[in-house]
Amino acid sequence: MNLTYDVLNKSIDKELKSLYLLYGAEQYLIETIVNKIKKKFGEKVLGINYILIDETNIENIVSDIEIPAFGYDRKLIIVKDNVLFKKDGRKKTATPIQEKIAEYIENNMDIIEESIILVFISQEADKNIVFEQIEKNGIVCNIEELKPIQLVKNLKQICNLYKVNVDDRTLNYLIEISGTKLQNLMNEIRKLIEHAGKNGTITVDDVNNLAIKQIESVIFELTDNLATRKIDKALEVLDNLIYQKEAIQKILITLYNHFKKVYLCTIAVNLNKDITTSLGLRSNQTFLVSKYKKQASYFKINELRDILNSLIDLDYNYKNGKIDIDIGLRSILCNYCS
Repeated sequence: MNLTYDVLNKSIDKELKSLYLLYGAEQYLIETIVNKIKKKFGEKVLGINYILIDETNIENIVSDIEIPAFGYDRKLIIVKDNVLFKKDGRKKTATPIQEKIAEYIENNMDIIEESIILVFISQEADKNIVFEQIEKNGIVCNIEELKPIQLVKNLKQICNLYKVNVDDRTLNYLIEISGTKLQNLMNEIRKLIEHAGKNGTITVDDVNNLAIKQIESVIFELTDNLATRKIDKALEVLDNLIYQKEAIQKILITLYNHFKKVYLCTIAVNLNKDITTSLGLRSNQTFLVSKYKKQASYFKINELRDILNSLIDLDYNYKNGKIDIDIGLRSILCNYCS
């Protein structure tokens, strides 16, 4: 059975089922559900009625299910394994451990339902034989990152709880610069709530001064300055990234990926193609489309190709010891602005 996050959350309040698969990009919400299951389960003694399994001891799963939880009615087993639910593209058959677990679930659900709460956790999950058995006999929930409108709702509820005022525009700006990961946003909103204080108001200036900007957001700022030939500002953004301990190699890669998306956006616009699909944006990143379109309007397509080629050449040359990556990157920025 497939459930949404909200339905699953409510169902746990009523009763715990025996078999779960929780997967998806929003690890904070997955951990929230796992913690709720733990709380509902009650007293836990590690190694007795509470078992943790990962890739290193997945082979023990059947014995861990069948060994009695001495002195307890039920046993909670949590399995964190990002390999178990992946298909091997080179093979049509399942791996031995996948076959073992799928076959056990199929033939022994009566044992599991009698005394086991079995929770599988994974970041991704292909619909292989283990997935299908859990879907048939238990509950499957794909917990993806929330969309901006959902994130705003969650963040505003937290602000209301602490009697701190904030408007949707400010929260959307926070999401824009700090990303869509709920854990990061929770950390940032707590910081902003503490700064504003009870009955205070969180402003855009507060977000600019206190929130940690993701490198992807900062690269948008750098590119804006580059597009308007403000080389001093572009270099200042670069210096700030380095000062914040961002690795210069990561800056190079992020800048390349950013210009690649600007380039693909330009092609999509020219060919009247869907930009979200062309850039491979997730459903909660559609707000970036207008930003990429705006930046694409600043550059000619041959300029974007030249920048991409220059970044590729820099990557090759610094790896072969022919140039210092910091000097090379600054040279590319200055050459464009000149």
